[in-house]
Amino acid sequence: LESTEFDSATHCAMPPKPLEVAAALQGKKVAIFGLPGAYTPTCSAKHVPSYVQNLDQLKKKGVSEIWCVATNDAFVMAHWGRDQKALGKIRFLGDGSGQWTKALGLELDLNARGMGTRMQRFSMLVDNGVVKALNIEPGAAEIAFLPQNYVKLEGKPAQQMVKLMDAIEEHEDTKKVWSNADIEEKE
Repeated sequence: LESTEFDSATHCAMPPKPLEVAAALQGKKVAIFGLPGAYTPTCSAKHVPSYVQNLDQLKKKGVSEIWCVATNDAFVMAHWGRDQKALGKIRFLGDGSGQWTKALGLELDLNARGMGTRMQRFSMLVDNGVVKALNIEPGAAEIAFLPQNYVKLEGKPAQQMVKLMDAIEEHEDTKKVWSNADIEEKE
């Protein structure tokens, strides 16, 4: 769900609208990143700002939209996007029920920390509805799952996406076996 408008009197987000993911991805190259929750320290200080700072670089690579998804309701996501000064640059989508999270197999059990089931940190590049790369953060570094192999990535999330896009473009028509060197060469 997505809420992008605010009531002028109350300053509260207006009722969210459903998003048909498959239709919204058609004919576009979309960078999607998912997070455990809005307003969490790492997500607020590093992840969202990284995508805002690298917006132009991603656009130059052909990305038409950037989506931020978290296991929060759409009202919270709208307010977080506004507080991050990122509304209109990034689409903030709420997966409050965790339905999409479960469908992707990206549940993160944070019950011991009082946060319930959340979404694992990830990023994916989707081109015309086809996932070209999926990066899942199992710990300090992300693992990038590409068509032939995987790459361990480190650094800022949006910069990782740009590096992956470079590697994918460079070897798109080959059966290249991916390695860390492919990404490091771009630095």
